[in-house]
Amino acid sequence: MAKSRKPNELHIERVYDAPVKRVWEAWTDPAQVAQWWGPRGFTLTTRHKDVRTGGSWLYTMHGPDGVDYPNHTKFLEVVEYARLVYDHGGYEDKPPLFRVTVTFSESEGKTTMDMTMTLPSAQAAEEAKVFIKKAGGEATWDRLAEYLAPTDRFVINRSFDAAPETIFEMWTNPAHIVHWLPPTGFTMTYLRANISPGGTSFFRMDGPGGMSLHVQSHHQELVRPHRIVYSQTFCDEHEQPCRPPFAETWPASLSITVTLTEEAPHQTRVTLFTEVKGAATEVERTSFHQGKAGMTQGWTGSFDELERRLATTRPA
Repeated sequence: MAKSRKPNELHIERVYDAPVKRVWEAWTDPAQVAQWWGPRGFTLTTRHKDVRTGGSWLYTMHGPDGVDYPNHTKFLEVVEYARLVYDHGGYEDKPPLFRVTVTFSESEGKTTMDMTMTLPSAQAAEEAKVFIKKAGGEATWDRLAEYLAPTDRFVINRSFDAAPETIFEMWTNPAHIVHWLPPTGFTMTYLRANISPGGTSFFRMDGPGGMSLHVQSHHQELVRPHRIVYSQTFCDEHEQPCRPPFAETWPASLSITVTLTEEAPHQTRVTLFTEVKGAATEVERTSFHQGKAGMTQGWTGSFDELERRLATTRPA
């Protein structure tokens, strides 16, 4: 269940499939943090990092558009493997933008990261929430999950103001899926729908410029209302496997796992893992890795549409 939050706070909680020492080092080692910090498409240069109480971290984030974003962090409390408290954005001539408190705890080899950002006011918190979403900032924590897991894995998370049962229905009922799942600018039509364990579905997505994609979904698990597992394969209109037009080196099949976790009454955290399924060449794995920014953009658009539909539609 979610903790009680103040209006001027933003809260993030993630569970990583790695021991706390590994997660801590990914946070504090400049060489490692450069592999995942920031939205997708950004790179990082650390000029100075001294992770201790009273220490500081000076770094520059480089945007995909060539714009540089200098950052300054001052560590107020450092408890190894357990806790970080720091002010972000403060310089000698101006106060910090916000304070961050992060705790790390390990259970059965997995680490829970609990983060709270405290801003000067509720308005500042709401503005920061909008800015982070627009900039793709939450993908930072998805990138950390991918960095910690040495597999061909894509991760994306989103919290929705709806119960897990509602999200499960929206994700498994074709009448709802066609309205929110397609990427922005696409429409979706089911040619065959059998969303049940062992079932296979076949659908078409039509997009800009006459683009048409055919996809088979093979459903392995539907554990109502908490877990959905399926694989997807691009194919032609006769259901023969083929490569998608946007990437001739795309892996033949992907496995997708969706978990739905209740954060609070009528609030659900959705975590989606996509992995390369079966044997794949190094070129295909590289194509998948390079496509993560596009997958983030696609799923973000789909999740935005799901949010809009949840605000106006409640499955029976």
